[in-house]
Amino acid sequence: MTDIGARARELGIQLDYEGVGGTRHEVPEETLEKLVAAFEPAPAMRPQALEAPRGVRCHLPEGPPAWGVAVQLYQIRTARNWGIGDFADLETLAAILGAQGASFIGLNPLHTMFLADPARCSPFSPSNRRFLNPLYIAVDRVEGFAPAMADPDEIARLQATDLVDYPAVAALKLRALRAAWQAAGAPDASDAFRKEGGDDLDRHALFETVSAHMVARGHGAGWRSWPPAWQDAEGPDVTGFARDHAPDLAFHRWLQEQADRQLARAQDACREAGMGIGLYLDIAVGEAADGSGSWGRPDVLPGVRIGAPPDYFNEKGQDWGLAPLSPAAMTATRAASFGTLIGGVMRRAGAVRIDHAMGLWQLFLIPDGADASTGTYARYPLDDMLRALAQASNRHGAAVIGEDLGNVPPGFREMMEDAGILSYRILFFERDETDFIPPQDYPAHALACLSTHDLPTFQGWWRGDDVRLRQEFDLVGEDTGREQAEARPAERKALLDALADAGLLPESPDTAEDAAPLEVVLAAHRYLARTPCRLMAVRLEDLAGETRPVNLPSTQDEYPNWRPKLGLALDDVVASDTFRAIVAGIRSERPGRAD
Repeated sequence: MTDIGARARELGIQLDYEGVGGTRHEVPEETLEKLVAAFEPAPAMRPQALEAPRGVRCHLPEGPPAWGVAVQLYQIRTARNWGIGDFADLETLAAILGAQGASFIGLNPLHTMFLADPARCSPFSPSNRRFLNPLYIAVDRVEGFAPAMADPDEIARLQATDLVDYPAVAALKLRALRAAWQAAGAPDASDAFRKEGGDDLDRHALFETVSAHMVARGHGAGWRSWPPAWQDAEGPDVTGFARDHAPDLAFHRWLQEQADRQLARAQDACREAGMGIGLYLDIAVGEAADGSGSWGRPDVLPGVRIGAPPDYFNEKGQDWGLAPLSPAAMTATRAASFGTLIGGVMRRAGAVRIDHAMGLWQLFLIPDGADASTGTYARYPLDDMLRALAQASNRHGAAVIGEDLGNVPPGFREMMEDAGILSYRILFFERDETDFIPPQDYPAHALACLSTHDLPTFQGWWRGDDVRLRQEFDLVGEDTGREQAEARPAERKALLDALADAGLLPESPDTAEDAAPLEVVLAAHRYLARTPCRLMAVRLEDLAGETRPVNLPSTQDEYPNWRPKLGLALDDVVASDTFRAIVAGIRSERPGRAD
């Protein structure tokens, strides 16, 4: 072994790894050199087994198997929002779903983005996971707001768009919010909120203020594009700017408190509607490398990005462009900042979903200047990460769902079960070589769903839209794309056979139809609801009969990721035959609620 290989191994950087399908990948020495350089100086990573420490266990929901609805909040159309779903819409949805017997509402990550560059709209590439996106504030519910502060014609225009127009929404909302703030006397956030937010809140408010200043002068919104003197969050240029722009910092702290209060009201609305869990919030696996979460923070690893190795969906691997927490910092601090992050999200939640839960054990890291095919895994202090997670979970009474999809290490799901972390089971993936797994064979310690934000809707899958999009955007080779397209009719037939075997269809409908009949959509949801899984989620897009995906992984501007709205207004979705049939079907299989 070379010296660089030995040092990499000491730091927990893997010299080779097993990819999806069991393929062994050797890591280029150049990758090891760059990762070691990024990690240094760092102590050796202590050896660990892939198992939960004894006595470390997260909070679990009690009661019979329950169900809820997974929502991309920005997609919601209502007659009162401003072209993007907001926290007041969430309160409305809580009342609707609570009356139907739902126990939770699952949401996309609500982390704050880049207000100075709102076109950067992926909720999984946030500026800072510790704070909320002010664009979800219902401006008409903010103290000090008056209707004259906003243009009704612009609101109507934004309501009518097929895609969320983030730049226009941001311009409209921030103008009105600043006017409401000034009308209220230009207050700062409350002393209690500032104390709880601490230095992180102050740094984020400063970041947003500097970011707007830089964009106005032709720089980017992210700190890595700023002049060198401004990249230092504690340098003289930045600290002087902070003194000169104290009111702007107060405005951004006030924005965060307004968002937090409205989210708290939404969670209260869930409880008032009888939901045992209420809001189920999503936590992204990392943050944008140039966002406020990495600006001046020593616990974020510079010079590397989080991604994924090549797999069935992308033969080139994936580069998510996210900055990871430093494994060395997590070891030195007993994962203190990770625990603070998790606890902050759990304050307003009855459950959280950890995106790419394997990050508790290892992350696939790509050094700057390299592509995903040359990356490798680096280990984290699993015992410290789990202790911090379980402590926050039990303190807040919040269940934890771990997204365990992709390249899952052997033994990882067993560790999750021991630690009280629910697995994440997707119908499309729960198959052997030819057949779908019957409901009774699903694990009880899991959340079951048909698909997720990175996958097609049920109707999109039925039509094969996901395969066509992968081919269109060159995410798979020609041969692979053809194989996937040719396999879809057989996959549809296998699903219909499974639904018939479960007694949910009297006979198999024609698999060649362009749209899945309602009886098939209903049967598929009842199939999952019949599993012993503690939780089951139905996507709002499937209740609305949507076909297009909200996200096509590994695309940037080629596809309008995170922008498509629902085709129907919320009232029309709730009044539809599809909504009524699916909700009634799920309720017949899962009549109880979780607490």
